[in-house]
Amino acid sequence: MQQPLPPSAAEPVLPQVAAPAIGAACDSVHPATQAPPLAGAAGSQNTARPLGLGGGQSFLADTALRSLPRLQRPIGLGIVLLGGAVLLWQLAQWIQSQPVVEQALVGGSIAALATALGALPVLFSHSLSAKLQDSLMGFGAGVMLAACAFSLILPGIEAARAVGMDGRWAPAGAVGAALLLGGAALMWMERLVPHEHFIKGREGVDSDRARALRRTWLFVFAIALHNLPEGLAIGVGYAANEGVRANALATGIAIQDVPEGMVVAVALLAAGYSRKLSVGIGMASGLVEPIGAVLGAAVVSYATWMLPWGLGFAAGAMLFVISHEIIPESHRQGHERYATGGLMLGFVLMMVLDTALG
Repeated sequence: MQQPLPPSAAEPVLPQVAAPAIGAACDSVHPATQAPPLAGAAGSQNTARPLGLGGGQSFLADTALRSLPRLQRPIGLGIVLLGGAVLLWQLAQWIQSQPVVEQALVGGSIAALATALGALPVLFSHSLSAKLQDSLMGFGAGVMLAACAFSLILPGIEAARAVGMDGRWAPAGAVGAALLLGGAALMWMERLVPHEHFIKGREGVDSDRARALRRTWLFVFAIALHNLPEGLAIGVGYAANEGVRANALATGIAIQDVPEGMVVAVALLAAGYSRKLSVGIGMASGLVEPIGAVLGAAVVSYATWMLPWGLGFAAGAMLFVISHEIIPESHRQGHERYATGGLMLGFVLMMVLDTALG
């Protein structure tokens, strides 16, 4: 058997070089001949990186993409606020070009300010007695009743004669029809809009969405339905081009808004809301009055033939609120005499204001 040759005799022994060193040398000599790394192999994370982006840039891009959904809401809110600001600016420019509408806005704003002033003392006082609350509500009802009679209905009949309604029945008939329309409109809104009275409870449409509303919003809706006719009356009064009488009407409504704001804040406080929230809602409850004043003045001033209808409509809306809301609320706690005495006092005060100033 042939014996194997020793290593020295078979072939020369090459010097051993470390494999990493050989690989590095090959990479430096022929970098273009390297095979691309296999997908999914270890150390191939760079294959998922976008072309032209380094590691830091890719991280920033991913972070920006993830933050886009969170930025959508603030961006949308900013766009809405910017659009609202532009709309308010255009509305202010238009109101300045309409003297009657501007006067109505001032009158409605004074009434809203009176409501806020009435609610402010509740921050420092504990509560009002039930007798005093009912008396104040009756006082407001009396002022509104006299305003309906002397500042809306009688001027409406005169306006009907001025626009050409002749005869014995036509002027009063037109104002009476408008009065019924105003009451029907408030009755429809009262049944459609969910709201809640402080004593009577919840009214309006009964649906899942209405039941899901917080009681705070239901009270706000009820107050808005109550104050909207007052704003309409102020606006229509100024549209009648009777500045002195319109000022008397706005003054009377502002006077009765002072105790009204106080009653609203005290009632919310008694319903379990915090003192600051009750006063805040009471102060804000009059903000619907300048809106109604601008709306009433704008509609009637563009069509003079609508003046008697507008006056009658505002009177009907106020009468509905008086009969359906204020008087029943002031009688539910058994203080009818105090409420009736307040009503008569408010009626006399408004009658004197209208006849003396108008």
